[in-house]
Amino acid sequence: MTRLLRAAFALAAPLMLWACVLTPGKFVSSLTVNADRSFAFAYKGEVIALDPGSSTKGLFDASDKKAEEGDAPKEAPKPDPTTEAETDAKNREITAALSKEAGYKSVVYRGKGKFDIDYAVSGRLDHGFVFPFNTDAQAIFPFIAIELRQSGTVRVRAPGFANSQDNNSALGGVGAVGGAPGAASKYLDGVFTLDTNAEIVSQNNEDGAKTVGGRKQIVWRATPLSKDAPTAVLRLK
Repeated sequence: MTRLLRAAFALAAPLMLWACVLTPGKFVSSLTVNADRSFAFAYKGEVIALDPGSSTKGLFDASDKKAEEGDAPKEAPKPDPTTEAETDAKNREITAALSKEAGYKSVVYRGKGKFDIDYAVSGRLDHGFVFPFNTDAQAIFPFIAIELRQSGTVRVRAPGFANSQDNNSALGGVGAVGGAPGAASKYLDGVFTLDTNAEIVSQNNEDGAKTVGGRKQIVWRATPLSKDAPTAVLRLK
């Protein structure tokens, strides 16, 4: 795990007992990194909020867990109207908090822990970058982190776009949030594209980089079976 991610988790640690974990659903995401250090990042699609303190909040419940464990499906417990109302109110607060942050063109809460998000930001890589990380929304799990190094390289890692063991170790298990192993990851369905004109020092996509219009592109497919977080190291000017 990168130092930037470790720092983000360290800042988030005091919130772990009452914060929410955001995980991708269906999405399309892209990152452009140029050798001159200019960059642009976009994420459009679903984001799902999971509550670390509950085994049934989010878009899954106890019956999903039993089915995944191979047991006969059982009738799900009836939801507590008070708890549902509290969770719904919290998710609407998340919507309001994210909407205030630069880059969010649209944040729409669809209910049952699901959000539709349209986010885009651009700038210069003279500092690290993490998405999403919002203390007002108590969003604690970054989908992607960009870390600058003194060697003139930049490391791109997208732990949110895979069901990685590193992720589980970092948060005590994103897939194990609320005691439901793999529940978060089963909604993962997206494509992440890295576009660059910088030198690619290393990357972990077995299909490698393709040249498109004189630039290099690496495309990762994110599914519940994806175990390796998209990772690349680029050399900048």
